[in-house]
Amino acid sequence: MTLKNQLLTFCALLLLCAASLLQAQNFRFRNFGQNEPPATEFIAARWHFGTNGDIGHMGWSHNYPQSDQHLNDFLERTTRIDIDVMSYRIVELGSEEVFDYPFAYISEPGEMELTEQEVINLREFVLRGGFIILDDFDGSWQWAQMASQFRRAFPEQQFVPLSIEEAVFQILNPIDDFQDMSNYVPGGKITYYALYNQYDEIAVLAGHNNDLANFWDWYADGAMPLLPSTDAFRLGSNAVIYSLTH
Repeated sequence: MTLKNQLLTFCALLLLCAASLLQAQNFRFRNFGQNEPPATEFIAARWHFGTNGDIGHMGWSHNYPQSDQHLNDFLERTTRIDIDVMSYRIVELGSEEVFDYPFAYISEPGEMELTEQEVINLREFVLRGGFIILDDFDGSWQWAQMASQFRRAFPEQQFVPLSIEEAVFQILNPIDDFQDMSNYVPGGKITYYALYNQYDEIAVLAGHNNDLANFWDWYADGAMPLLPSTDAFRLGSNAVIYSLTH
């Protein structure tokens, strides 16, 4: 290999390392654009958190921002909540801002690898009455990784499976079952689990083998059938109402 080729190879490797570092550090909103929400009653926080890279450090951003906008649009049209289509914001889990928005959405929690500050904030968020919905993760390895990170914040608790009769699924737009959504997501049977806060209220709602954001995002262009998409919007709106009333 000539000296010129060696230099070109070295430069290429340097660029690759730099790109990987930027992706790992990710963020600063260059690719996704931070949203400045209007001053509405409800603003959903989409959390950005430390990752292990198993999904390219990008799982937190899946379906952003269309899924966020479409769920807000559904809530605006079907409830009396003071909300706008743009009532969402990306929030760093490790920042103090996390406590400004009591409803949080997490995409791909199977990629979580939290910093110590993020673990502290996660626990404090729940203890202050916050509500978290975990979405878009399937299979045993993603469940195990997610659960390992939540154990760091809640070593004394375990996720509890929920029945469809729970208020979080029935409070506004009742859901009969998850089967219609199961047919359009990987991983097998959809099961929802909960972590409870000190008041015995659901604080973390974990949808294993489901991907609500795909339904919220893709229904508009016909990529998802109406019935499972409707169930996904029902579930999402129920979670929001539950979080505001419990």
